[in-house]
Amino acid sequence: MLDQFRRNIEYVRISVTDLCNLRCRYCMPEYGVRKIRHEDVLSYEEILRVVRALAGLGIRKVRLTGGEPLVRGGIADLVRAVKAVPGIEQVAMTTNGVLLSPMAKDLKEAGLDSVNMSLDALSEDVFAFLARRPLLSWAKKGLEALLAAGFAEVKVNCVPIAGVNEDEILRLAELARQEEIKVRFIELMPIGCAFRAGFRGVPMAEVKERLAREYGTLLSVSQGSGIHGPAEYFRVPGFRGQVGFIDAMEHKFCSSCNRVRLTAEGFLKLCLHAGTGLDVRALLRGGADDGQLREALSRAIHRKPAEHFFLEEGGAGLRDERYMYQVGG
Repeated sequence: MLDQFRRNIEYVRISVTDLCNLRCRYCMPEYGVRKIRHEDVLSYEEILRVVRALAGLGIRKVRLTGGEPLVRGGIADLVRAVKAVPGIEQVAMTTNGVLLSPMAKDLKEAGLDSVNMSLDALSEDVFAFLARRPLLSWAKKGLEALLAAGFAEVKVNCVPIAGVNEDEILRLAELARQEEIKVRFIELMPIGCAFRAGFRGVPMAEVKERLAREYGTLLSVSQGSGIHGPAEYFRVPGFRGQVGFIDAMEHKFCSSCNRVRLTAEGFLKLCLHAGTGLDVRALLRGGADDGQLREALSRAIHRKPAEHFFLEEGGAGLRDERYMYQVGG
């Protein structure tokens, strides 16, 4: 499925809930969280209907996100049903890992192909400060359960924040020395809670320099075939796994963006930071048949914007000013 700029859109991120068991400082406010009404959240049946329509248009990869997707009951059943949709080749999930320990095996058996686990620190105090919850031990057990379950691909995501978790960069990279996982460093985006609190991200060039100083030359790795996101990966001498970098600010990857997002309340977002899109829930609950749904999705995706407007003055009025947990990350 090609958009107006001839990009092949083959990947959808679906937020199954806006609820979360952490309150990470760059994602959610500590108090006054405005929850979506239960009846306004898409049911699993509605999500599957959208997935079937998108698969018919060429979507091949689905990532389930939140909030925290594991707080929603029956998530393994949804994984199993999505994986069974003709045309869907990969089903992935992004999670904070806190609830993974008792669920990892069931998720693997349901057909989940890969997991991205958000983990910004391995020090108890830094984790508790960032997440506003002292649950690092739960997250560590979740990562252990992922590895024990035998997932083909496990990624650990860290958002380096200046003066907060900079000292965690090397500690987290060490996970890739010990295990065949990908530890990824993601540039802090100038939106939401972090931006309003005055947090400043650590530039990815600086993160790379720190790793190279400690471990030697980073060797670029091709991702090969498949449906990939924007991360750039490197091998490190002596490491079993890899390290990766997602740099949305200094090196825009909009020209190769291959994804759209569906929020928990059923709004199809064409870009993470754009407010434009399609009210899919209105179509689903307004009597649209499958053909009408597919046609509306196709028209909307064709209008996907050329790029994000994180910093540009011209983006005023086009930006989605909601917090990250509200838009699915």
